[in-house]
Amino acid sequence: MKEMIGAELSAHILLLKQTIKETEPLILQLVRSFCKCFKQGNKILICGNGGSAADAQHVAAEFINRFRFDRSPLPAIALTTDSSILTCIGNDSAFENIFSRQVEALGVKGDILVGISTSGRSSNVLKALNIARSKGLLTIGFTGENGREIMGTKCDCCLVVPSTDTARIQECHEFVWHVICGIVEERLFK
Repeated sequence: MKEMIGAELSAHILLLKQTIKETEPLILQLVRSFCKCFKQGNKILICGNGGSAADAQHVAAEFINRFRFDRSPLPAIALTTDSSILTCIGNDSAFENIFSRQVEALGVKGDILVGISTSGRSSNVLKALNIARSKGLLTIGFTGENGREIMGTKCDCCLVVPSTDTARIQECHEFVWHVICGIVEERLFK
């Protein structure tokens, strides 16, 4: 049991180091994109399924409320939270459309859509990215190794965690989001 805990921690640390090494320039590019979006008065839309839906909500909350210190709110919307919209679209149309319809309704040029999918194959996230691109939104993906080719082609910028282990991918995504939120907050308000 104790060995398993140590092995899990070691795997986490190793992948986190590898992810940062491979994506540090991209993370800084994402920070610049988010800062530009907010400075222009635009917003960030975020979507994902399951744990990635929870990540979308978590990130939106960090931007809207605060991360490390009190400051003005930043406009971010998790497209995963309105059960009436999600079930209406899923029932009347298709589950594949639950995010793309919201992007059609809420997204404007200058906004950013962030799609989170550890596999990179979530059809509803991919469809939302396609719609966002057609509307002139900047498209950003957060995925794992399996999503590099699929999701990467649908995004202007795609952060890939070099792993196929869902739990490890999600852990790295959350760490990267916290780094991004901290730097964005610092740049815009300090």
